[in-house]
Amino acid sequence: MSDTRKLFIKTYGCQMNVYDSERMAEALGAQGYVLTEVAEDADMVLLNTCHIREKAAEKVYSDLGRLKPLKAAKPDLKIGVAGCVAQAEGDEILRRMPLVDLVVGPQSYHRLPEMLARTEGGARVVDTEFPPEDKFDHLPERKAMRGPSAFLTVQEGCDKFCAFCVVPYTRGAEVSRPFARLTAEARGLVDRGVREITLLGQNVNAWRNDGKGLGDLIRELARIEGLARIRYTTSHPNDMAEDLIEAHGTEPKLMPYLHLPVQSGSDRILKAMNRKHSARDYLRLVDRIRAARPDILLTSDFIVGFPGETEADFQATLDLIRAVGFGAAFSFKYSARPGTPAAEKPELPAEVSDARLQTLQALIATQQRAAQEAMIGREVGVLYEKPGRLPGQMVGKSDHLHAVHVADPTAKVGDLVRVRITASAPNSLAGERLAD
Repeated sequence: MSDTRKLFIKTYGCQMNVYDSERMAEALGAQGYVLTEVAEDADMVLLNTCHIREKAAEKVYSDLGRLKPLKAAKPDLKIGVAGCVAQAEGDEILRRMPLVDLVVGPQSYHRLPEMLARTEGGARVVDTEFPPEDKFDHLPERKAMRGPSAFLTVQEGCDKFCAFCVVPYTRGAEVSRPFARLTAEARGLVDRGVREITLLGQNVNAWRNDGKGLGDLIRELARIEGLARIRYTTSHPNDMAEDLIEAHGTEPKLMPYLHLPVQSGSDRILKAMNRKHSARDYLRLVDRIRAARPDILLTSDFIVGFPGETEADFQATLDLIRAVGFGAAFSFKYSARPGTPAAEKPELPAEVSDARLQTLQALIATQQRAAQEAMIGREVGVLYEKPGRLPGQMVGKSDHLHAVHVADPTAKVGDLVRVRITASAPNSLAGERLAD
């Protein structure tokens, strides 16, 4: 076997998984693996899985089934399953899929090189423990970025135990990474050309370390010369501390965008979900955030068809959406996650949930169009991330996280420019670059 081997990673689900995939690639890079975008060229295939949505595990098994011909053609190919489905299924993956060589949970992937070495001798390995050591202490230093934006995990796990959510069981209890390590890693990213950092956590605004909260961390990162933008996701309404709200109004590098999941507008359903906040609490929080940063764009998550949801409950959700005016939202039909409290309750008829989801998504789509059209004529910053499909065109993200297309033939990836928005498309904006 040559010293250079190829690694193919398929990433499912959230931004946390995108970050984890990058770190796993770096860990295996120390073993001579380089990334490939073609599974057929790989010496190792790694599926980094997500367990949030319905039938997530079956999707993984289906994808593994499609790898059987490749494994038959390349017997030395190593196949691994990582992430939350790995954590939830464990040994069952090896039982159902003999082609899998290793299964690793999201808290143990720093052990991937050791696990892979064991597979070289023919062993099939499972590690879904919550190890006492901090995996970040054992991972290699971040390498050169592939673009001007990067993720930085600051917090993992969740202690909220929402009745529908599997995260506390697959990711474990809330853990905050140390302040000093985060600032050092952020400086390293900026030294490698990163201009925008998104702070990640299952419950990112629950980050606490050494008496500091997320607002303190954001202010410290904002002092890094060369770092132009800071974002964070995903938040829980109950952890929006006053100093964090204040940072939205006082820290220019903190972008005017906030993803703040509410899930439902019905107090009865919120209680059944174990969300520990009311619709009124959420609306008051939105008012405080907008008082600090009037131009902030808010997005959210919604679940329709939660067990016991009545038509009145659903209408309360629509009322909340109308009251807030979201720039976008992720919305889903409720799907039972095994082992969660809500999974024990009878589900609504599929046709009811389907109809409600369509109604909710139509309302959100109307608000998204209105938010984008309101941008026409405004001047925004745009960080170029890649060339566009047209000659001389660049594509980047605005301050409000809108995708923006700009004709700018002399620009390069990583440029942060001022743009006047000229048009709105269904999922993006167009603009013209302003003179520096």
